[in-house]
Amino acid sequence: MIDLQTVWFLLVGVLLTGYAILDGFDLGVGMMHLFIAKSDHDRRVLVNSIGPVWDGNEVWLLTGGGAIFAAFPNVYATVFSGFYIALMLLLAALIVRAVSLEFRSKVESPRWRQSWDVAFAVGSMLPSLLFGVAIGNIVRGVPIGADGEYAGSFFTLLNPFALLVGVLSVAMFLVQGAAWLQFRTEGDLKAKSQRVGITSTWILLATWIVVTAYSRVAAPGSWSAFANPVAFLAPLVFVASVLALPPLFRKELPGRTFFVSSLAIAALLATLGLGLYPNMVPALGDAANSLTIYNASSSNRTLVTMLAIALAGMPVVIGYTIFIYRRFMQPVVLDEHSY
Repeated sequence: MIDLQTVWFLLVGVLLTGYAILDGFDLGVGMMHLFIAKSDHDRRVLVNSIGPVWDGNEVWLLTGGGAIFAAFPNVYATVFSGFYIALMLLLAALIVRAVSLEFRSKVESPRWRQSWDVAFAVGSMLPSLLFGVAIGNIVRGVPIGADGEYAGSFFTLLNPFALLVGVLSVAMFLVQGAAWLQFRTEGDLKAKSQRVGITSTWILLATWIVVTAYSRVAAPGSWSAFANPVAFLAPLVFVASVLALPPLFRKELPGRTFFVSSLAIAALLATLGLGLYPNMVPALGDAANSLTIYNASSSNRTLVTMLAIALAGMPVVIGYTIFIYRRFMQPVVLDEHSY
């Protein structure tokens, strides 16, 4: 008998991992936008490096939210109501980011473009930070009442552990963005992004060590899965991937660099997933109030129906994504159609 709840837990994990890998690099490029590109030409190159794909990348986040709504509606209700202010900030940042991409070249004014460049950078930094803060709170656990409702406030989410995971997320996306720019830039821009990638890799590893040590106190329940030695495979893959990145950046091997950076993200999220399972949202205080894949799931009929739709649609999405990315792996050449 197939455990449908576990299958959907894995599918939600795959969708969030796809978002972190794909939208992660264009968020990383956005965060680097003000610092490695000084001229208008260079900033246009960075914007156009993600221009053909950034909006499609955000679909992975929407699909992940839809999957949670369909498969685990109680989780959707608790998280989306309890994290309401944080989610509105995330939505506002994504909207500002999208608008800045479309508007920055509409007026031939340095001040106009500078304003939208700042908006683009901030609109990339905030989602990167909030993505990690949200995951950090889920891993740590949140106050949930016996009725399944969130019992904290917005400031409850801004705890030290979650903020540290937010820093981890920012570093992770900077590495991914730098890896992407190895494909799409040349000369000085490529060299600068390479340096950012190497520096961010060491920050990522250092932050991960601190978060891992802190989790023994802040999220002790997340360690239960690691009673099985096989579970250590995921963090070992993460560490090995991170250690391999600086030499790959220096050797200018963009394909391998991007693959290994993506592997590090997948291994990191797999580690978090192992620590959570079978919980979806652990409860602080009374563990009996935790939302698990079993007490928060839809009916089996709903899970089967949605699984059939997912299995039919995912190959199309993956095939289309591969086609698009193979089409836009070359260095950016600006023309009259560019941003």
